[in-house]
Amino acid sequence: MGMNMDIEINDAARHQAAGSTNHQRGRSNEAPLFALGRIVATPAAMDLLQVFRFSPLRLLARHVRGDWGDVDGDDAEMNRRALILQMRILSVYTLRRVVDGQPRSEKVWVITEADRSVTTVLLPDDY
Repeated sequence: MGMNMDIEINDAARHQAAGSTNHQRGRSNEAPLFALGRIVATPAAMDLLQVFRFSPLRLLARHVRGDWGDVDGDDAEMNRRALILQMRILSVYTLRRVVDGQPRSEKVWVITEADRSVTTVLLPDDY
């Protein structure tokens, strides 16, 4: 992977990510399933999130609660096993927005390493 940048997250924002509500999957106020560790993002991911006016905290809140977005069935099963076996956890989120009058759809990945030391927000091309 390329150069990463730390996401500036203060304690209040970290608590918000850990305690936010997920209406899309019917999850509400669930405790985090695992530790995120140090949170970093690639410059390309941060640029895209800014263009889409989308906070990385929303993605992190979903990721840490087991809403892994658009992963396929095999990856979802791997994530469930990863919670028990301390393996890498992958989430894939498709962001959609009209930008400069044109509809855009982009994928953003969130990966938490097996040792839970770091979680990275990145684009597929950054991997």
